[in-house]
Amino acid sequence: MSTRTTATALAFGLVTVTGAAQALDQVTFGTNWKAQAEHGGFYQAVASGIYEKYGLEVTIRPGGPQVNHAQLLAAGQIDFNMGGNVFGAFNYVQNDIPMVTVAATFQKDPQILMAHPDQGFATLADLKGHPILISQDARTTYWEWLKVEYGFTDDMIRPYTFNPAPFLADPSVIQQGYLTSEPFAIEREGGFPPQVFLLADAGYDTYSTTIETSWQLVEDNPDLVQRFVNGSIEGWYSYLYGDPGPANALIKADNPEMTDDQMAYSIAKLKEYGIVDSREAETLGIGAMTDQRWRDFFQFAADAGLYPKGLDLSKAYTLQFVNQKVGMGLKP
Repeated sequence: MSTRTTATALAFGLVTVTGAAQALDQVTFGTNWKAQAEHGGFYQAVASGIYEKYGLEVTIRPGGPQVNHAQLLAAGQIDFNMGGNVFGAFNYVQNDIPMVTVAATFQKDPQILMAHPDQGFATLADLKGHPILISQDARTTYWEWLKVEYGFTDDMIRPYTFNPAPFLADPSVIQQGYLTSEPFAIEREGGFPPQVFLLADAGYDTYSTTIETSWQLVEDNPDLVQRFVNGSIEGWYSYLYGDPGPANALIKADNPEMTDDQMAYSIAKLKEYGIVDSREAETLGIGAMTDQRWRDFFQFAADAGLYPKGLDLSKAYTLQFVNQKVGMGLKP
């Protein structure tokens, strides 16, 4: 079995490490949900041998409703974790957990609010005062931003249980969603494309789908961290601008419920809205982050009373491994 075949097979627990693969550093990466196109760059780096080129044998561990990879990262049971947004990094610091964000795969958080068409909504501000289905997690993240920036109030909240039936049944109701997922499901089940409001395009400026690791690994083996970040970045350029087929095959192997149509829709939306490759990434490369953007978003969170203003932001992230224009030559 070739080294590349071994690396691909290991990602799904199919083989043990033998032969040539022993020369590669073994790394485990936990994602934030079941395998999907939103994780495509990481799967592409496994499937096409990009991680192998960087001397890595990467096992991708899919997340899910019963999986807490942040806990496993803190316990040292995985090497890298896919963070949802920068609130997670703030929480690590507030709770004195020595974890750090080393790259931001998504320049824009794909979080959306969606409404039935022809309800008279032109902008996100127009949703104020209307019932909105949101989850419990949303109440402590972007809902706080909506309250501060757009004057939304808690009496607008209706509980969201990740079931689209209430939204489909009531045209007056608004629902949270993910740009690359829920609109596809609504169009398929309801027979109409919903009106979509991407929070990131209205000022919700958190990074998303971040790469987290421990400060100990950063300090003890920065070369390994750099290689994982670089390989992941190249994987994303390859997935978005090359042939996504290798990654999609592995995604479907990890998540048999995933369909080609869903993945094609997700990739198209990632590109259309510049989720991965926009903002800082356009000049600094995918994965880019800046001090200013971290400071600005933290300022909002602290002003909203979510975190103490004296929180040491330098413990939340490092720019050591990004902004190096890695992989930009792969973009057409």
